[in-house]
Amino acid sequence: MDKVSRAKTELIQASRALRDAGLMFRGYHANLSARISEDAMILTKGGNVAHLDEDSFAVVRIDGTVLEGEVAPAQAEIIHMHAAVYRERASVGSVIHTHAPHATVFAVAHQPIPIVYEPLVRFGVTETIPVVPWAPRGSDASVNGIIDIVKGHPGVSAVLLANHGVLVFSRSPVEAVQLLATLDEAAELILNARLIGGEKPLPNEAFGQIEQRMREFAGAEK
Repeated sequence: MDKVSRAKTELIQASRALRDAGLMFRGYHANLSARISEDAMILTKGGNVAHLDEDSFAVVRIDGTVLEGEVAPAQAEIIHMHAAVYRERASVGSVIHTHAPHATVFAVAHQPIPIVYEPLVRFGVTETIPVVPWAPRGSDASVNGIIDIVKGHPGVSAVLLANHGVLVFSRSPVEAVQLLATLDEAAELILNARLIGGEKPLPNEAFGQIEQRMREFAGAEK
Protein backbone atom coordinates (compact mmCIF):
# COMPACT_ATOMS: atom_id res chain seq x y z
CA MET A 1 0.00 0.00 0.00
CA ASP A 2 1.46 3.39 -0.99
CA LYS A 3 1.58 6.42 1.30
CA VAL A 4 -1.51 8.04 -0.21
CA SER A 5 -3.65 4.91 0.12
CA ARG A 6 -2.39 4.29 3.64
CA ALA A 7 -3.14 7.88 4.66
CA LYS A 8 -6.65 7.64 3.24
CA THR A 9 -7.31 4.40 5.11
CA GLU A 10 -6.04 5.87 8.38
CA LEU A 11 -8.14 9.02 7.97
CA ILE A 12 -11.27 7.01 7.16
CA GLN A 13 -10.70 4.98 10.32
CA ALA A 14 -10.05 8.19 12.28
CA SER A 15 -13.29 9.78 11.06
CA ARG A 16 -15.29 6.71 12.11
CA ALA A 17 -13.69 6.81 15.56
CA LEU A 18 -14.50 10.52 15.89
CA ARG A 19 -18.09 9.94 14.76
CA ASP A 20 -18.67 7.01 17.08
CA ALA A 21 -17.20 8.89 20.06
CA GLY A 22 -19.36 11.96 19.43
CA LEU A 23 -16.33 14.16 18.84
CA MET A 24 -17.75 15.86 15.73
CA PHE A 25 -20.86 17.12 17.52
CA ARG A 26 -24.24 16.92 15.80
CA GLY A 27 -23.42 18.12 12.31
CA TYR A 28 -20.51 15.71 11.75
CA HIS A 29 -18.46 18.69 10.62
CA ALA A 30 -14.70 18.26 10.76
CA ASN A 31 -11.61 18.32 8.61
CA LEU A 32 -8.78 15.83 8.78
CA SER A 33 -5.40 15.61 7.14
CA ALA A 34 -2.31 13.42 7.13
CA ARG A 35 1.19 14.21 5.95
CA ILE A 36 2.36 12.06 3.04
CA SER A 37 5.72 13.75 2.39
CA GLU A 38 7.78 16.65 3.62
CA ASP A 39 5.74 19.09 1.56
CA ALA A 40 2.37 17.41 0.88
CA MET A 41 -0.71 16.18 2.74
CA ILE A 42 -3.97 14.33 2.19
CA LEU A 43 -6.95 16.51 3.19
CA THR A 44 -10.68 15.85 3.40
CA LYS A 45 -12.34 17.77 0.58
CA GLY A 46 -15.75 18.34 2.19
CA GLY A 47 -17.10 19.46 5.56
CA ASN A 48 -19.26 16.47 6.57
CA VAL A 49 -16.87 13.62 7.30
CA ALA A 50 -19.19 11.06 8.91
CA HIS A 51 -18.95 8.67 5.95
CA LEU A 52 -15.62 9.13 4.21
CA ASP A 53 -14.47 6.90 1.35
CA GLU A 54 -11.49 6.78 -0.99
CA ASP A 55 -12.87 9.66 -3.07
CA SER A 56 -13.31 12.02 -0.11
CA PHE A 57 -9.78 13.46 -0.23
CA ALA A 58 -7.48 15.76 -2.13
CA VAL A 59 -3.69 15.83 -2.28
CA VAL A 60 -2.46 19.29 -1.31
CA ARG A 61 1.01 20.80 -1.06
CA ILE A 62 1.71 22.56 2.23
CA ASP A 63 2.01 25.81 0.31
CA GLY A 64 -1.72 25.42 -0.37
CA THR A 65 -1.58 24.17 -3.96
CA VAL A 66 -4.07 21.39 -4.75
CA LEU A 67 -2.18 18.66 -6.62
CA GLU A 68 -4.86 15.99 -7.05
CA GLY A 69 -8.62 16.02 -6.66
CA GLU A 70 -10.57 19.07 -5.64
CA VAL A 71 -11.52 20.80 -2.41
CA ALA A 72 -15.02 22.21 -1.93
CA PRO A 73 -15.02 26.04 -2.01
CA ALA A 74 -16.25 26.30 1.58
CA GLN A 75 -13.52 23.88 2.64
CA ALA A 76 -10.66 25.53 0.77
CA GLU A 77 -10.28 28.21 3.43
CA ILE A 78 -9.04 25.65 5.97
CA ILE A 79 -6.12 24.42 3.82
CA HIS A 80 -3.66 26.89 5.31
CA MET A 81 -4.80 26.09 8.85
CA HIS A 82 -3.54 22.54 8.37
CA ALA A 83 -0.56 23.45 6.21
CA ALA A 84 0.77 25.95 8.75
CA VAL A 85 1.05 23.28 11.43
CA TYR A 86 2.96 20.94 9.11
CA ARG A 87 5.32 23.74 8.11
CA GLU A 88 6.10 24.65 11.71
CA ARG A 89 6.42 21.15 13.17
CA ALA A 90 8.22 18.45 11.22
CA SER A 91 7.13 15.84 13.79
CA VAL A 92 3.42 16.31 13.04
CA GLY A 93 1.89 13.62 10.85
CA SER A 94 -1.80 14.45 11.23
CA VAL A 95 -4.02 17.46 11.97
CA ILE A 96 -7.69 17.22 12.97
CA HIS A 97 -10.23 19.99 13.49
CA THR A 98 -13.65 19.33 15.00
CA HIS A 99 -16.27 20.96 17.18
CA ALA A 100 -15.77 18.45 19.98
CA PRO A 101 -18.56 19.41 22.39
CA HIS A 102 -16.78 19.85 25.71
CA ALA A 103 -13.55 21.37 24.42
CA THR A 104 -15.60 23.76 22.31
CA VAL A 105 -17.33 25.01 25.46
CA PHE A 106 -13.95 26.39 26.50
CA ALA A 107 -13.38 27.82 23.02
CA VAL A 108 -16.73 29.63 23.12
CA ALA A 109 -15.98 30.93 26.62
CA HIS A 110 -12.45 32.03 25.56
CA GLN A 111 -11.05 29.97 28.42
CA PRO A 112 -7.90 27.83 28.10
CA ILE A 113 -8.01 24.22 29.25
CA PRO A 114 -5.64 23.66 32.18
CA ILE A 115 -3.54 20.49 32.30
CA VAL A 116 -5.04 18.92 35.39
CA TYR A 117 -5.93 15.55 33.85
CA GLU A 118 -2.97 13.19 33.98
CA PRO A 119 -3.70 11.30 30.73
CA LEU A 120 -3.02 14.50 28.75
CA VAL A 121 0.51 14.60 30.16
CA ARG A 122 1.06 11.11 28.82
CA PHE A 123 0.42 12.52 25.34
CA GLY A 124 3.26 14.98 25.92
CA VAL A 125 0.88 17.89 26.60
CA THR A 126 2.53 19.83 29.41
CA GLU A 127 1.18 23.33 28.84
CA THR A 128 -2.30 24.79 29.16
CA ILE A 129 -4.30 24.47 25.92
CA PRO A 130 -4.50 28.09 24.73
CA VAL A 131 -7.21 29.98 22.89
CA VAL A 132 -6.42 31.47 19.48
CA PRO A 133 -8.19 34.86 19.30
CA TRP A 134 -11.19 34.89 16.99
CA ALA A 135 -10.67 35.76 13.35
CA PRO A 136 -12.49 34.52 10.23
CA ARG A 137 -11.80 30.84 9.65
CA GLY A 138 -8.70 30.30 7.54
CA SER A 139 -7.83 34.02 7.43
CA ASP A 140 -4.25 35.23 7.80
CA ALA A 141 -5.10 36.48 11.29
CA SER A 142 -6.47 33.10 12.34
CA VAL A 143 -3.62 31.11 10.80
CA ASN A 144 -0.98 33.45 12.23
CA GLY A 145 -2.56 33.05 15.66
CA ILE A 146 -2.18 29.28 15.35
CA ILE A 147 1.41 29.62 14.13
CA ASP A 148 2.38 31.86 17.05
CA ILE A 149 1.27 29.19 19.51
CA VAL A 150 2.72 26.22 17.62
CA LYS A 151 6.10 27.95 17.33
CA GLY A 152 6.22 29.30 20.85
CA HIS A 153 4.80 26.42 22.89
CA PRO A 154 6.45 23.04 22.22
CA GLY A 155 4.44 21.45 25.04
CA VAL A 156 1.15 22.21 23.27
CA SER A 157 -0.36 19.79 20.75
CA ALA A 158 -3.78 21.43 20.45
CA VAL A 159 -5.34 24.86 20.31
CA LEU A 160 -8.82 26.17 20.91
CA LEU A 161 -10.22 28.35 18.14
CA ALA A 162 -12.22 31.10 19.83
CA ASN A 163 -15.98 30.83 19.27
CA HIS A 164 -15.43 27.88 16.94
CA GLY A 165 -13.79 24.59 17.91
CA VAL A 166 -10.54 22.75 18.51
CA LEU A 167 -7.48 21.84 16.44
CA VAL A 168 -5.21 18.95 17.45
CA PHE A 169 -2.00 17.71 15.88
CA SER A 170 0.03 14.57 16.50
CA ARG A 171 2.28 12.01 14.84
CA SER A 172 -0.49 10.01 13.17
CA PRO A 173 -4.26 10.07 12.64
CA VAL A 174 -4.83 7.47 15.34
CA GLU A 175 -2.76 9.44 17.85
CA ALA A 176 -4.54 12.66 16.90
CA VAL A 177 -7.91 10.99 17.55
CA GLN A 178 -6.69 9.67 20.90
CA LEU A 179 -5.42 13.12 21.84
CA LEU A 180 -8.68 14.80 20.84
CA ALA A 181 -10.72 12.24 22.79
CA THR A 182 -8.56 12.75 25.86
CA LEU A 183 -8.74 16.52 25.56
CA ASP A 184 -12.52 16.51 25.25
CA GLU A 185 -12.71 14.09 28.17
CA ALA A 186 -10.53 16.46 30.21
CA ALA A 187 -12.77 19.39 29.31
CA GLU A 188 -15.87 17.46 30.40
CA LEU A 189 -14.26 16.46 33.69
CA ILE A 190 -13.15 20.04 34.41
CA LEU A 191 -16.64 21.38 33.72
CA ASN A 192 -18.07 18.80 36.13
CA ALA A 193 -15.36 19.45 38.72
CA ARG A 194 -16.32 23.11 38.75
CA LEU A 195 -19.72 22.08 40.06
CA ILE A 196 -18.14 20.65 43.22
CA GLY A 197 -15.40 23.13 44.01
CA GLY A 198 -13.24 23.23 40.90
CA GLU A 199 -10.35 21.32 39.37
CA LYS A 200 -7.10 21.05 41.32
CA PRO A 201 -3.62 21.36 39.76
CA LEU A 202 -1.19 18.51 39.45
CA PRO A 203 1.86 18.85 41.72
CA ASN A 204 4.73 20.70 40.04
CA GLU A 205 6.86 17.59 40.17
CA ALA A 206 4.19 15.44 38.52
CA PHE A 207 5.23 16.25 34.96
CA GLY A 208 8.80 15.04 35.45
CA GLN A 209 7.68 11.99 37.39
CA ILE A 210 5.18 10.95 34.73
CA GLU A 211 7.78 11.34 31.99
CA GLN A 212 10.26 9.27 34.01
CA ARG A 213 7.72 6.50 34.59
CA MET A 214 6.90 6.38 30.89
CA ARG A 215 10.60 6.09 30.02
CA GLU A 216 11.09 3.31 32.55
CA PHE A 217 8.19 1.24 31.25
CA ALA A 218 9.10 1.88 27.62
CA GLY A 219 12.56 0.54 28.37
CA ALA A 220 11.14 -2.49 30.16
CA GLU A 221 9.06 -3.44 27.11
CA LYS A 222 12.09 -3.74 24.82
